[in-house]
Amino acid sequence: MNEPRRNYGGSVAQTGGVAIDQGLRQYMLGVYNYMALGIAATGVFSMLISSNVELMRLIAGTPLKWVGFIGIIGIGMMAPKIIFSGSKVAAHAMFWTYAALWGLMIAPMLYAFTQAGAAIEIYRAFFITASVFGALSLWGYTTKKDLSGMAVFLGMAGIGLLIAIVVNALIFKSTMGSLAISSLVVVFVAGVTAYETQQIKSMYREGSSMNDRAAIFGAFALYGSFVTLFVHILNILGIMRD
Repeated sequence: MNEPRRNYGGSVAQTGGVAIDQGLRQYMLGVYNYMALGIAATGVFSMLISSNVELMRLIAGTPLKWVGFIGIIGIGMMAPKIIFSGSKVAAHAMFWTYAALWGLMIAPMLYAFTQAGAAIEIYRAFFITASVFGALSLWGYTTKKDLSGMAVFLGMAGIGLLIAIVVNALIFKSTMGSLAISSLVVVFVAGVTAYETQQIKSMYREGSSMNDRAAIFGAFALYGSFVTLFVHILNILGIMRD
């Protein structure tokens, strides 16, 4: 059975075209709504953790932050398989565990900015992140250019940046190195956001039972991009302020 489908370029098969458009809008709205819930939950969780001084000292004095970092990387690698082949309960659990780990990782940053009297930078970073993310995601959704060719480059760039982050954090501990890495990450995630949005859009199939899973995966992917963008924009603002 051949289903009408939407290509990367945005052309719609005439048969059932209106139905596909309506279904696609509903599908993408579900992706963004679920992503927004994850971001809100992470923000609340981070603020609650950062308000606990003893907990902040515990995180700072133990390898707990590295456990969270490894957990985020691990979940990011396992997510596609679990979301598409596991149960829906497992897919939702994966998403919220991911959001909780990000909240744990972000909390020390929020605490540091609050203690330094620079809480305004947190709101500024969020506004910049939302603006950049929204613009790039909209472009990825509407562009007729096929972005699938970016996959290999983005994969290699992501590995390189991950190695650079770990090496700078453990060995060099350079502020200027951190600024340079965060700047590159912002550019990288901008490309990832557009690419992911187009790929998520292309996963939609009219009447398919897999649309719910694709929406969860889409929210997971875009959530990760948004939070990563926020963390590095906040880092840039903090370094520039100092």
